[in-house]
Amino acid sequence: MSRVKVIAISGVSGCGKTTLVRKLSDEFECPNLFFDDFVVHNTYPKNMKKWFENGAIVSEIQTPKLVNALSKLISSSDSQYIFLEEPFGKGRDSISSLIDYVILLDQPMEICLSRVIQRNAYNLTPDSLNSLSRYLLNYDDHFRDIYIETAKQVRGHCNLSIKDVISVQACTRLIGNWLRSNAK
Repeated sequence: MSRVKVIAISGVSGCGKTTLVRKLSDEFECPNLFFDDFVVHNTYPKNMKKWFENGAIVSEIQTPKLVNALSKLISSSDSQYIFLEEPFGKGRDSISSLIDYVILLDQPMEICLSRVIQRNAYNLTPDSLNSLSRYLLNYDDHFRDIYIETAKQVRGHCNLSIKDVISVQACTRLIGNWLRSNAK
């Protein structure tokens, strides 16, 4: 049997990575891993604006526990695929060699921002309102530019880019059909 294929679902915050990874994992009955589950206090550079101004080198974003968990899952899985939520595709040196295919959810920025706001608005607390307010200030100041740049980087090495705003079911079908035809 051939080695399990790791399929990275990439894109900016709010593009639908998590939902899609869950749906694909269910459809193909395969394991998954989520980038956000491995984010710790020092994952991202302390000053993201300065990081962006210095070239937005995504390899500086560190998730060693994710790399370790994915390596172990690859060596122990008898599934056809592992679906990985990895915002940066193969852009990070520490994980790129473990990824076979990158699918970019290249959604319009206003759709992604709307989804982030909605996600935070469902369980409003005084802290979440402050957090959302800080996020929007940072979005206007530099997050939007960071998202545009990192999506551009992924676009340069992805195997499939989905630009159409379609339902989760339609996206799952599209990716499933693409995998059946291309992921050998």
